[in-house]
Amino acid sequence: MAKLRLKITKGNEIRYVSHLDFAGTIERVVRRAGLPAAYSEGFNPHLKMAFASALAVGVTSEAEYLDLELTAAPDVAGIEARLKAQLPAGIELKAARYVHTPSPALMAVVNLATYDIMVPLMPAATLAAAMTSLSSFNSEVEILYIKESPKGRREIDITEFLAGPVTASLAADNQSLTVRLAIRITPSGSVKPAEVLAVLTGRYGLPADGGNALIHRTGLFVWDGRGQRSPLEL
Repeated sequence: MAKLRLKITKGNEIRYVSHLDFAGTIERVVRRAGLPAAYSEGFNPHLKMAFASALAVGVTSEAEYLDLELTAAPDVAGIEARLKAQLPAGIELKAARYVHTPSPALMAVVNLATYDIMVPLMPAATLAAAMTSLSSFNSEVEILYIKESPKGRREIDITEFLAGPVTASLAADNQSLTVRLAIRITPSGSVKPAEVLAVLTGRYGLPADGGNALIHRTGLFVWDGRGQRSPLEL
């Protein structure tokens, strides 16, 4: 048995595809590529595949990771060629490598996600006003937020899930901001970048049109408080 770790993208073409459908697409790609995939036992066997972190609908990504169990270990170059031939538009294979087994589940070790949010500035808004808003937000020691989910409502402190200050710069079109943030993924949960943006615009006066924001995940990492590593470096 071998464990293959893949780094793939989720592009704009499929940004509104759910995580479940995204995973189903990868499963079909693996089958069509003819890889020696391992399956679970039982009446409804399924591919032994596990993602590091689910991506919200509407969010694109340049760094999604998944582990795929194989019954044999063909050479990686051949696997990459077979997978790339089957991938649909919107998904690119960026890298692949075998990892030692047994190894911890990706979901158990990946604990940091970084994002870029491209958001239009409101008419007549200035970069200086945006910086003032961010400065106010970043100086807070506690930012309470009611998080809603199918499981109910609960209050969280957003600052507990931010790995550093939220920053922003003027985008190339001079009419949008690129907001950058790093979010911790903890056993007790996390906060979504869209939720942080909603607080920035709603409570801290960030002069941006949050309803037309484009959220892009730029990385997933294993972070130990001193540095971060890609799951492919483990």
